[in-house]
Amino acid sequence: MFADQDLVALLLTLKLALVTTLILLLLGTPLAWWLANTKRRVKLLIEPVVALPLILPPTVMGFYLLIAFAPDSLVGGLWLQLTGTPLAFTFSALVIGSVIYSLPFFTQPLQIAFENLGAGVLEAAATMGARPLDRFFSVAVPLCRRGFITAASLSFAHTVGEFGIVLMIGGNIPGETRVLSIALYDHVESLQYSEAHWLAGGLLLFSFLMLLMVYGANRRFQMRYSF
Repeated sequence: MFADQDLVALLLTLKLALVTTLILLLLGTPLAWWLANTKRRVKLLIEPVVALPLILPPTVMGFYLLIAFAPDSLVGGLWLQLTGTPLAFTFSALVIGSVIYSLPFFTQPLQIAFENLGAGVLEAAATMGARPLDRFFSVAVPLCRRGFITAASLSFAHTVGEFGIVLMIGGNIPGETRVLSIALYDHVESLQYSEAHWLAGGLLLFSFLMLLMVYGANRRFQMRYSF
């Protein structure tokens, strides 16, 4: 079964995934909306930057984030002045790294949902006197909730399974940065295969259930609006 230290890692992982998903909801939603509707040429640059974590090795991004989080760097130095503590190898560092690394997993499904919405529905709402914010919250959000479910589920699950970037910027500090993926690595490295099986099997089951939930929600949405 799970050891006490693994339960701590589980709670820390769920906390990290939840905080990351909530931040992405606040930051990724307006970004996805802008990417779906803008006609500016700068979109050709912003889209690859957002999607970069999809193909960039996690250790590469983790290495540069580790440099950025150093106390003698601009970001790390500013954090040290504001909080009085270094940024690297802290839970806050994991949150920042997870938000950056999971950004495309949240933004892209939502951007596609916004693009598929079409301008006709929003224009119809505008003719009825709805202002831009009203059109977004009253029309776009309800009709694109399938995109929100997919984006939130993928970013949450992706954060749970992060390893390379977490190890680079967080290390392996129990109760602070030791998440499930790091705990699994520790068990394998120590030849504790029984404990490793519990963690790996749990992550496998979690991933399957998350995908099952996403596909189920999408199927129900399609059936509801297919008439």
